[in-house]
Amino acid sequence: MNGEDFRHMARALRLAERGLYTTHPNPRVGCVLVKDGHVVGEGWHHRAGEPHAERLALADAGEAARGATAYVTLEPCCHHGRTPPCTDGLIEAGVARVVAAMEDPNPLVAGQGFARLREAGVEVQSGVLQAQAEALNPGFVKRMREGLPFLRVKLAMSLDGRTAMASGESKWISSEASRRDVQRLRARSSAILTGIGTVLADDPSMNVRLDAANLPGRTADAPVYQPIRVVLDAALRMPPQARMLSLPGQTVVLCADEEPLHAARLEAAGALVVPLPADGDHVNIRAALEYLAEQEINEVLLEAGATLAGSALQSGLVDEIRLYMAPHLMGDGAHGLFRLPGLARMAQRIPLEILDLRRIGPDVRFILRPQRSSE
Repeated sequence: MNGEDFRHMARALRLAERGLYTTHPNPRVGCVLVKDGHVVGEGWHHRAGEPHAERLALADAGEAARGATAYVTLEPCCHHGRTPPCTDGLIEAGVARVVAAMEDPNPLVAGQGFARLREAGVEVQSGVLQAQAEALNPGFVKRMREGLPFLRVKLAMSLDGRTAMASGESKWISSEASRRDVQRLRARSSAILTGIGTVLADDPSMNVRLDAANLPGRTADAPVYQPIRVVLDAALRMPPQARMLSLPGQTVVLCADEEPLHAARLEAAGALVVPLPADGDHVNIRAALEYLAEQEINEVLLEAGATLAGSALQSGLVDEIRLYMAPHLMGDGAHGLFRLPGLARMAQRIPLEILDLRRIGPDVRFILRPQRSSE
């Protein structure tokens, strides 16, 4: 590997980012074809069911692909899915070398794509900018490796750590700039998750309210993907007239006790009602995430109150926290970020790693990662 390998892979990663809002449930993948030091073809995966990045780059290059090096952000697939294997396309086009950022964690591929290429005489290298490639597809990687989606928690708080006034009033804690940032975060998510308490208190829409022109890499006339809306509602208290049920896209209600009459009313209003194992009086959060992974959900955005957010955090299921801190004070009677019962000593604190810290308008945005006990 040399500096050119890193340079061209960085370009492939930038291409892959163009699919950030559209490829669900597939990974975001980019490909660059280089011959004699010159880029001869480029492509990125746009959406599921459409050609993969390698096929688009090969079409862009035409005959120039013969003898070229393909830089691809994920191991080329070697199985028939909605589209034919990319390994076959690369071999048929006469590509001489494939440089991949990472092995595909999908068990249907998992090194077999590399093996197929080597059997055909193609030189293969892997591991160039692997960390950056994995960071681009955290949900796909985790779902394939652990059978769970990547879970982000989004929270907004005042400078004194409050999320709502004592009365429950919470609009708006953060600025308009922060709320736009959250809309982009929603747009990249496969599902938005909340609890029945939030639905009953706020009647949220839980949808993406940005047009494509405000999403990086999208054209103004492109459709905007609406994430699946998921409500944890153990006792099926969801009102059939809830706002989200009248909006485009799918709403899934995960319950622990499927009361037939109310389930029928919700389904008549457009919801999908799914019974899951209980955890006391609540839906088991891990069971809910496992169910979503089975539905090919990669990234889940949790927007909920302190009880559900705290339960997810204490269960060790949270992968990332997006926290928007606004420069004002709300007082010691206001609501806090997480309900974390049982924390009584300093040794019981939950450590967090700051991955990113920046200004968003007048606010400060933290991207945090909970530290696992083994770290």
